[in-house]
Amino acid sequence: MGFLDFFRRSQEDPEAARRARLLRTGRITEGTVIDIQTDEAGIITHVFFNYQIGGVEYESSQSLDTDQQLKPAGYAPGSRITIRFDPYQPANSIVV
Repeated sequence: MGFLDFFRRSQEDPEAARRARLLRTGRITEGTVIDIQTDEAGIITHVFFNYQIGGVEYESSQSLDTDQQLKPAGYAPGSRITIRFDPYQPANSIVV
């Protein structure tokens, strides 16, 4: 490690930063699971969902983290789920 490496900032994962910000400051609404994607073992890895804000319907998808993958019954198609979204950019959302 060189002298200048000490002063360089580590590169933060932009997706992790976005998720952390939405968990901290995002507004809460309900959404509906439209579809899921599973891996070879049958574990849900990706969820497709929709939600409505101010009369506008949004559709999005998200890869599930390991904690979320442990609760497969909560992500069955048609299930109601909790969404956090950015009030200034409602299309920016995550599944809680």
